[in-house]
Amino acid sequence: MAPEPSVLVALASPRRREILRLVWREERTAGAIHRAMPDVTFGAVSLQLRTLEEAGLVESRGEKQFRFYRARREALGALGEMLERMWDDALWRLKLAAQLEETRRGPRPGPQRAQAQQKRPPRKK
Repeated sequence: MAPEPSVLVALASPRRREILRLVWREERTAGAIHRAMPDVTFGAVSLQLRTLEEAGLVESRGEKQFRFYRARREALGALGEMLERMWDDALWRLKLAAQLEETRRGPRPGPQRAQAQQKRPPRKK
């Protein structure tokens, strides 16, 4: 049986695949997911979680002021097994890091930025 188009669209994003990996074996709060992805805003993580939930790939539950997310592994069937093999592969982890860096927004840390900050005159108070 072929996966639903919404599932394939959800899995097309490296960020959503990383979120799915984070909640694959254990339930996590939205805040914990955000802390694991410090280069993304909480709002962006929330949007990605909503997309995964609408595709039926994660489920959530509320407890007090927290929202907990967990993967719906059964919703992926054989695709889930493929994802697990991919996540265990070191080359895939390197590829993911490159993809996440490529989609990163905002200033990038690096020597040029540090040098530019050093050349700036001190701010007047």
